[in-house]
This record gives sequence, C-alpha cells and structure tokens, in this order.
Amino acid sequence: MPATMSTARLEARISPDLYSMLKRAAELQGSTVTHFVVSAVRQAAQQAIEEAEVIRLSCADQQSFAEAVLNPPVAASSLKKAFAARDRLLLPE
Repeated sequence: MPATMSTARLEARISPDLYSMLKRAAELQGSTVTHFVVSAVRQAAQQAIEEAEVIRLSCADQQSFAEAVLNPPVAASSLKKAFAARDRLLLPE
C-alpha cells in the first residue's frame, strides 16, 4: 500500500488577468497551473530565506573577518570573569 503524503492547502484571490497569465505560463512549460504556482512560490521562498540568512561581505570585510578569526584579540579580564561566572552557573561540578 503506498504511503500517503500530507499536504496543506493554499488559497489566493487573484485577478482574472493574472490567472490568465499563470495559465499561459504553465501551458508554455507543459505544466498545470497548480504545479507552476507551487514551483514559483518554492523558488521565491528559497530566495527570500537565502537573502535573509546569507551574510554577504565586501572583500575588505572578508579580510577583516578572516584576520579576526585567525588572530583573535586577547580577552579582557572582565570577559574572562563573565565566562567563569557563566561556567559556575551552567556547568555541573
């Protein structure tokens, strides 16, 4: 017996002109309107997520970042005390 795939429904009100455009585009790709819309929405969602999550740096910023990672500054005593306090609170003895 084949496994059933769970789906969710998405509805949208669009103008007749936009529906005609979507239908035409789907036909040109040999696809259904539903498949065309789902594919386009998936691509748009992936692009939006990538743009929000990927940090793009200039060449100078990349060099500064690499330098900071490869040669980190010496931790200030206040930072060392803060980490020690955190360790006392969070790490079991």
